[in-house]
Amino acid sequence: MEEKNILERLVEVSSGMEIWWDSSPLIYDIWCEEMLNKATPDDAKIMERQFERMYNPKDPASQLFRGVTTNPGLSLQAIKSDEGFWNKIVKDLIKNNPGIDKESLFWLMYKQVVKRGSEMYLPLFEKSGYKQGYLSGQVDPRSPFDKEKMLRQAYELAALNPNVMVKIPGSKEGYEVIKILTSRGISTNNTLAFILPQIMDGAKSVKEGLEMAKKNNVDLSKWRSVLTDMEARYGDLGGLREFGKEKGIELSEGDIRWAELAIFKKAYKLVKERGYPSKMLSCSLRVGPTVNGSLRLRHLEEIAGANVVVTCPPPFIEQLYNFPEQEKLIFEKDRILKDIPEDVMDKLMHIPYFERAYLEDGYSRDEYNTHPSLIRTAEQFSKATVEMVEFAGKCLENFKS
Repeated sequence: MEEKNILERLVEVSSGMEIWWDSSPLIYDIWCEEMLNKATPDDAKIMERQFERMYNPKDPASQLFRGVTTNPGLSLQAIKSDEGFWNKIVKDLIKNNPGIDKESLFWLMYKQVVKRGSEMYLPLFEKSGYKQGYLSGQVDPRSPFDKEKMLRQAYELAALNPNVMVKIPGSKEGYEVIKILTSRGISTNNTLAFILPQIMDGAKSVKEGLEMAKKNNVDLSKWRSVLTDMEARYGDLGGLREFGKEKGIELSEGDIRWAELAIFKKAYKLVKERGYPSKMLSCSLRVGPTVNGSLRLRHLEEIAGANVVVTCPPPFIEQLYNFPEQEKLIFEKDRILKDIPEDVMDKLMHIPYFERAYLEDGYSRDEYNTHPSLIRTAEQFSKATVEMVEFAGKCLENFKS
């Protein structure tokens, strides 16, 4: 095993790039222990050093992970990872809120996970002058079109800690919320965004909100914005292959990855050229494709050199640790600026579903809410949220009796 892991090597050639942990920080130690238990003795020694560099509360300014993304489903994992500890917290929540129902208990539990997780990154937040160390807490994924509910929950999440960044979906209503929150100096993460029109809408909404904030002398010293591109959720979950087949075009795994990267690279270029105050965030990444018999890491290789956030869930990081022939993996500085192969782009642009996603005005704001990627991702996140609500319901039954 190499002394530096893949993510460390990627950051070395990418000035300004930030790696974020995509799960609750509360499970980090447990995940490290599980990884070490599966490693050989020699690899375990190297991994221990790497894990200390990835999250280092003693020296937060030096650590690899510069922030966190999370949501209700990931928060349930944190609770289940230490049920003995959380049982006491949940009992107190029930005791202090007579007559509470499972929906209200779920929300209180979720806010506790967000608060405790964000506290782990407060040292980095403070050491960095409030520029890094944010934890993204998501409004209820079941309400992506409910403006007033999203606003209400956003204010509650933002009040938990100064380094809590609120995740707002890329729906028509979501961009209205992002503008309002920005105008009040509340940090946002535009999630559930898959296509160029959404990402640019997010950038413009933030800019407009920021102008309002400055006009009203709002304190922006602890404010930040990121624009998430959920890459593989567009290519895989959104049904790009099927839309290609409708036009008689067969897309390989490699073509799908290129399509996702084409949108990301164009958005990155436009955000940078126009001086938007937001930072791009790359997520929903995949290992692959296989090219000439060799497995590639195209999602990471093609953004080398980018001043962006890359958020990685534990299963993806484990795949990176198990990636074959890591010593042959080369990250080329400024690869982010290289264009997608012309033959691939020509093929993709013959698919209206992709062509519209790649054009800045390809979709109107009214159309975001019915985009296949948004609908299917919202359904998955909603299902995970329901699981946490049902868990809260069981806690309510158990601790009331």
